[in-house]
Amino acid sequence: MSTETTPTPGDNLPATQEQARTLNELLDISCQKFSDLDAIGMALETPLTYNQFHGRVLVLAAYLKSRGIDFGDRVAILAENSHNWCTVYMAVVRLGAVCVPILPDLPEADVHHILTEMECDILFLTQRQIEKIYDIDRKIGQIVSLDDYLDDSGLVKLTTFTDFLTAASKEFGEQLNNKELQFQAVPEDHLASILYTSGTSGFSKAVMLTHANLCANGYSTANVMTLPPGGVFLSVLPISHTYEFTTGFLLPLIKGASILYAGKTPTPMVLQKLCGRERPHVMLVVPLIMEKIYKKRVLPAIEKSKMLSLACKFNLGRKLVYRNIGAKLQNFFGGRLQVMGIGGAALNPEVESFLRDAGFPYLAGYGLTESAPLLAGGPTGDKSIALGSVGKPVPGVEIRIDNADQTTGIGEITARGPNIMQGYWNDPENTDATFTEDGWLKTGDLGFIDDIGNLHIKGRSKSVIVLANGENVYPEAIEHKLNTYPFVVESLVVENRNMLEAWVYPDYEFVDAQTQGQSRQQRHEYITEQLEQIRREINSRLSNQSRLSRVLERREPFIKTATHKIKRYLYSADNMSM
Repeated sequence: MSTETTPTPGDNLPATQEQARTLNELLDISCQKFSDLDAIGMALETPLTYNQFHGRVLVLAAYLKSRGIDFGDRVAILAENSHNWCTVYMAVVRLGAVCVPILPDLPEADVHHILTEMECDILFLTQRQIEKIYDIDRKIGQIVSLDDYLDDSGLVKLTTFTDFLTAASKEFGEQLNNKELQFQAVPEDHLASILYTSGTSGFSKAVMLTHANLCANGYSTANVMTLPPGGVFLSVLPISHTYEFTTGFLLPLIKGASILYAGKTPTPMVLQKLCGRERPHVMLVVPLIMEKIYKKRVLPAIEKSKMLSLACKFNLGRKLVYRNIGAKLQNFFGGRLQVMGIGGAALNPEVESFLRDAGFPYLAGYGLTESAPLLAGGPTGDKSIALGSVGKPVPGVEIRIDNADQTTGIGEITARGPNIMQGYWNDPENTDATFTEDGWLKTGDLGFIDDIGNLHIKGRSKSVIVLANGENVYPEAIEHKLNTYPFVVESLVVENRNMLEAWVYPDYEFVDAQTQGQSRQQRHEYITEQLEQIRREINSRLSNQSRLSRVLERREPFIKTATHKIKRYLYSADNMSM
């Protein structure tokens, strides 16, 4: 891909206030404060400075306007992470147009639905996404490949991003340098993004987030951690999800940090190479990444050593062992990690306990797309954050528990603040149903707030299993216990005829290693024995009413959301199969 840059804007910036009300002001402020610092790029490559990034955004915005994109129009991005993705997004919102980020893992049918419903006349995508639009019924005016891919199928006509940006620079570069580029002011309550959720309960909705929503959450999140200008964020999660967009894009811009995109699936080998080279100060991950490291690297290292295994039987010994492993884990991530944000799904309590004892600098958070997204997390350095909680509400956000049980204090988590969405696109019925009568967002999650203000999540309200005896069972808590076994990749607990059973997707690499040289029958017997042993051990740690009647093998992974939460609505005891 070409490394040519557009002219830099110099002092071609309006007077701005310190805390931005729009994304345009946010970028302008960052460019004024951090102009010559590295801003954004691909890992292992030379990044753009804040000046260069800002210049690209401005000329691209002017070019999009000349191509007919106007205030309120919608532009879609269907692509993996890159600095080009971010350039397009910021150029679109500069015009007062609305960006429609599409999760790159969505299937073709969902992509067609979004592009048709949003009536997008211009689409930015990548080679990996091109086949999803071959058969779309709706004609798209222009399609630009962010990775400069040219399709030879004859089914679509593509413009490369390099050509698109070069044309923009030729047409508007002189105006940029002469400080002549002018854009219509964008109100803070104007729509910036429409994002389609990919939730665990189905029925994808189009969430409307304004400039003010995203800015408010960006600054709230920035107050949760301390990071000097010039710090490095290594991005491995999809930026089309609000978790990465707000915390991994807006927050670094506010701080004057450098954002580097991995560009590859974050396998342990890829992470080790990238982290060794870029030495990030901050990373955002979903729990699955840390859980894999814990099960694949930490537990085997302990189990293979009789001395370490013995030491871990005692509290002090375990902490010493974990501290040593924590130091090695820090080195794995480059040696200067200050914060690893863990969110998007619940963190396994056993894994969190290890991270806490290891002295590893993690921060658990909680939020949802409808809140742009962060509601609670941290702050860093707060020693009162309880193990198993997601910390305190972020600045500017209020959280309350509705309809709390008088005994447990557990009820539905509701929230309000300047980060809460406008509503769902063209769906007033669902919008009304998502807010309380006094205007608080109903998250659909159950939890409680402890005496010192920590928020504890118990699970989705729709996931709770109510048994015939009236007991509420939170399946996620049982699944966390199941998922700590090296034998288990993932699990799902369901109700079947008023009894609980668990479906387990085994780690077949682990099974192969344990049954090497054995027959298929012996391998099958080993799996059956493991499932039964796990059932007995788990039941010994559960109340009589919430014990598992069966633990069954599932032979393929569960279908998951972008943040690796199982789409529970797809599964029940009636339609699950081995």
